[in-house]
Amino acid sequence: MNATELLETRITGVVRAVTGAGKPELVPKSRLSGPMPWVIAIMVAMTVIALAAGLSLRNTVNSAQAGLEGGLTVQIVEPRESEREAQAKAALERLQGLPGVTSLRLVPEEELDRLIEPWLGSDEGEANEIAVPIPALLDVQLADRASDERVAEVRAALAPVAPGARVDAQSGWLEPVYDAIASLQWLAIALVLLLTLALSAAVLMAARSALGTNRDTIEIVHLLGGTDGQIAGVFQRSIGVDAAGGGIVGFALAVVVTLFLGRRFAGLGAGLVNHGSLGPADWLLLAMVPVAATALAMVTARFTVMHTLRKML
Repeated sequence: MNATELLETRITGVVRAVTGAGKPELVPKSRLSGPMPWVIAIMVAMTVIALAAGLSLRNTVNSAQAGLEGGLTVQIVEPRESEREAQAKAALERLQGLPGVTSLRLVPEEELDRLIEPWLGSDEGEANEIAVPIPALLDVQLADRASDERVAEVRAALAPVAPGARVDAQSGWLEPVYDAIASLQWLAIALVLLLTLALSAAVLMAARSALGTNRDTIEIVHLLGGTDGQIAGVFQRSIGVDAAGGGIVGFALAVVVTLFLGRRFAGLGAGLVNHGSLGPADWLLLAMVPVAATALAMVTARFTVMHTLRKML
């Protein structure tokens, strides 16, 4: 029998003598019946959901930037239809001869009609009455990034053949969206940090409460030769069991919520939203949250107990 087992045997005898309990424990195991496991479950669930949101936003931005980094949009703004079509064809031929252009297409008129339908309606009579000239649209993909210099080069190349051409980098349209998503990512990180602090605080208070409740027993254990480390180990294992049980429950709840929200957002059919799904690496990182929460709870409990025991003597 090692020192720890001998100490636990002595603790069992002391607690039985003091409390008269048939199956005594220095720190009673709640087995999900007390508040501590449920507090940890709530913390873990909220942490996983916040982290999943941050990872999804990151995937959305990365996918959008990768798809639009080399994209250019050329608009032929010309009210006369015949001149607009002529400039669009000339621009198409001129862009085909430019180096660094990997793909190029003239967006069909039917596709443009679908794009503007939410604003102008689908009634042909209304569209004719409004008489809004629709620019010709060319979708250009470059081999490299659509920098300001590259946009200026394309604009200069089109100026002689298509004076009504307007060249824009596709990624530039989404810069405000990227900035907003970056702010949400920082918010998710802040929530994870705050929840981590809240979990540590909850464990700290639970450990101090257990120490206060068992103060007399701990003093007797000290007189029997028990060390601070051995007593802290008892508290650490008990809180570790609570944290592990609560972490599993919280993670399961968070997975259900995350999958439900993912299906709801996928149903929107929006381009950016469709690229925000979580990958295997993301799920592995989320699965580490309850493990990290359990480790954090055990470390916090041991540190708190050791610090408090030093002050008691």
